[in-house]
Amino acid sequence: MIASLNRMLAAVLLMLPLVSFAHEAPLRYDRVHLSARAQTQIENDTIIATLYAQQEGRDTVQLANLVNQQINKAIEYLKQHAAIKVQTSSYTTSPVYQSNKITGWRVRQSIRLESQDMALMSSVLGELQQTLALQGMNFAVSPELKNSTDDELISEALNAFEQRAKNITQQLGRKNYKIVDINIVTSGDGLIRRNYEAAAMASKVAAPAIEAGERTLQVTVNAEIELE
Repeated sequence: MIASLNRMLAAVLLMLPLVSFAHEAPLRYDRVHLSARAQTQIENDTIIATLYAQQEGRDTVQLANLVNQQINKAIEYLKQHAAIKVQTSSYTTSPVYQSNKITGWRVRQSIRLESQDMALMSSVLGELQQTLALQGMNFAVSPELKNSTDDELISEALNAFEQRAKNITQQLGRKNYKIVDINIVTSGDGLIRRNYEAAAMASKVAAPAIEAGERTLQVTVNAEIELE
């Protein structure tokens, strides 16, 4: 029995080098890393604004009711404008201190507006600032515009990559190349932020000036090719 086990162990040990050799990575020859890039400037087509209602005092129930009334009134007004998306945001109740003692409470709620109609948003923000405060405005590229622009840039970047790979192949005296690995990266989807801290006013507020500006969208192709 022991002799049989010894023979089996010896056979396994003899096979280990073959197994190790079979799993070795294939040899790689004449591989080149290169990249190509395409970019463009496009106008921001979306505006995102945040407004809030805030009340301070001692009676939290009364404060909450006042804030709720202000927000509900704003939402009812915004329902008239289908081109503007509305979303209620943070709702907070926090203490007000004086000489390290709580002297009252502050109740605050925010709403978020989003639209691609810049002129309408300017007018609406002017109306809403009669009762609400404007916290900030952000400008962005809509997903639809970004995706269509990215598709165009990807095509442009791949064409540039192909031309670069062909040039390298020819200059090194090779017949052809094959792509071993490729990675395509898009960038430029962050928001442009403009913050405000304007108090709500009883009288009519002039509509804020809106200039969306532009941003750079970019696509980078990183790849590894093997020359043949």
